[in-house]
Amino acid sequence: MARLKKGRPLPAFQSRLHDGSAISNRDLSSGKVILFFYPQDNTPTCTEEACNLRDHYEDFIKQGYRVFGVSPDSIRKHQNFIKKYRLPYPLISDPALDLINKFGVWGPKKLFGREYDGVLRTTFILRDGIVERVIDEVKAREHSEQILHSPLE
Repeated sequence: MARLKKGRPLPAFQSRLHDGSAISNRDLSSGKVILFFYPQDNTPTCTEEACNLRDHYEDFIKQGYRVFGVSPDSIRKHQNFIKKYRLPYPLISDPALDLINKFGVWGPKKLFGREYDGVLRTTFILRDGIVERVIDEVKAREHSEQILHSPLE
């Protein structure tokens, strides 16, 4: 499936947050939302990205954003990740890859010469349920800067 583009509406979905509660597209359809997709909890780059967003979380709140992370990890793994790194924002568990596929962020990757399919690290900035911006060249250590200080495309 093709990556969701700027100007497109949020696709319909139903999933679970790290605490087991339900979340759907309706919950993200109003206001400003940062929805970041990442491959896996507790890996070095994913941890850097999550902690960078944690460290600038108050800046996001001040600008009216709600922050959500998405990966294929289980609810339990998300709970442990949040606790270990004191993440202040919710994580969406998507082991069936439903939301990941609807946003078009599953595809070919290469690591140490080995090719495989996985989550393509991507962030979507939403406003009132519409994709306002897509960041597909995420820099884990500078991701908050990319979100807060990069001009809209």
